[in-house]
This record gives sequence, C-alpha cells and structure tokens, in this order.
Amino acid sequence: MAKNGVWDLVELPEGAVAIGCKWVYETKRDAFSNVERYKARLVAKGFTKKEGINYHETFSPVSKKDSLRIIMALVAHLDLEWHQMDVKTTFLNGDLDEEVYMKQPEGVS
Repeated sequence: MAKNGVWDLVELPEGAVAIGCKWVYETKRDAFSNVERYKARLVAKGFTKKEGINYHETFSPVSKKDSLRIIMALVAHLDLEWHQMDVKTTFLNGDLDEEVYMKQPEGVS
C-alpha cells in the first residue's frame, strides 16, 4: 500500500478527529479446502463517525429494480447484447472531497 501511495503520514490537525482501524484476516481455500493463500486488509472503523459531526451525507450509486427491468426490456426489444459486471472494490477508486484521518494500527510507529 505504501508503494501505491495509498496514504500520507501527517500530524493530526487541530480540531480533526482520527478514526480507528483494524486488520481483517481471511484464508482463501481452493475447491478441495486446501489453503491457497492468506489475505489481510486494513479497514477504517467508519462506524464510529457521527452524522452531522464527522460527516454530513453518504452516497452509494446503486440501481433500482425498476431501472434494471427497463434496461433489460430495451435490450430485448432492440436486440442488443447485455454485459454486466460487479466490482467489489469500486469504492476504492472513488475521489473524496474531504480529508479522512485514521490512527495508525498497533505496532506501527
């Protein structure tokens, strides 16, 4: 993550509140339940934020079932092809308009 420039280590500005973090560990297994690899990711404890104090709004672009039905009907009517994909980490590529401060994980100095 350091190589990708995911974060900048800075002093916490006056009046800012840093949120905590924790490590989430996962064991990936193959079809025969053999351990394929171990994964770890550092996640921010965003659930500690208070609406109106630490944040003012949330937004997640999702589609409604009605929208999906209309698009599928148009695809069928116009004899088009439908390609769908789901990206689990879409939020990682979003641009933030605000600064987020997170405490360093235990053991990191």
